[in-house]
Amino acid sequence: MNPAAFRECIDIFAVFLKIGALTFGGGYTMLPLLRADIAEKRKWASEDDIIDFYAVSQSLPGIVAVNTSMLIGYKKAKIPGLVSACLGMICPSVMIILAIALFIQNFLAVKTVGHAFGGIRAAVAALIVKTAFDMGKKCLVDGACALIFAAAFLAFTLADISPVIPVAAGGMAGIVLARRRPS
Repeated sequence: MNPAAFRECIDIFAVFLKIGALTFGGGYTMLPLLRADIAEKRKWASEDDIIDFYAVSQSLPGIVAVNTSMLIGYKKAKIPGLVSACLGMICPSVMIILAIALFIQNFLAVKTVGHAFGGIRAAVAALIVKTAFDMGKKCLVDGACALIFAAAFLAFTLADISPVIPVAAGGMAGIVLARRRPS
């Protein structure tokens, strides 16, 4: 690997290390960080690319945050970028899990820790709601998209079915609608 490509992989790793360290609560909470760092600051991908990568990542097996980081890393630097982004994204979680595993008994006994996690959960819930609102503004561009959203939302909340079914049905409906629309 040439020195420029190596530096690019180090940059990708560092960006996703930071995002991985600051992402509490799952993949939804990383979208604002991706938008700010990847789309606005570094211009590695557009906001639309990030939304598309995120949508694809949700339909793939695995962790949404890791899948999304790998797609962005691949877009930026192919396979070395994919690996760098993946390692950067998972490294903070692995380190935290290892630290917690070493001190789990003492850690759980501290009352303040329980209160801190309660506060983090509340903040994460607010961040998820904001992200859902922002994604809705970008994704619900017409009546057909709104109808797909409403059907998927009802399926998720009212029926005891696997999430795979509404996600796959939404993807197929989107393909059918895109083919019916004039170019």
